Amino acid sequence: MPVVHSPAVNRRELAAYLGRVEDRWQLEAGLLGGARVQDERGLPPQRERGREFVVVLVSSAFDGMPWLDRVYQAGALWDALEMGADADVHCYTPAEFERKRTSLPAVRDAAAIGLDLLALDVGD
Repeated sequence: MPVVHSPAVNRRELAAYLGRVEDRWQLEAGLLGGARVQDERGLPPQRERGREFVVVLVSSAFDGMPWLDRVYQAGALWDALEMGADADVHCYTPAEFERKRTSLPAVRDAAAIGLDLLALDVGD
């Protein structure tokens, strides 16, 4: 059975997700991009949608931790049922993030027009 997509971004669940992440790692940055955020920003519906959610987490605590371990652990904290879709989770050290934001379109888009998770207002 396909997931029914709601156009709204569930900010309360985002705040809960951020809390679960920050229980493990201190973040320097957290961004949410993807099709749902683009919908909220008013991008036209005839574009290629891509992933519904792209999460970019930046922490110095990731230094020395294998990339797949970070992504697996942070991805396991995401509640796809509450959010209405899975997330493409990216976990980088600050130096890795600087490189990836120029080389990966999903990360670049999240940085350019995504939601700043550390400044998230649940009332938005």
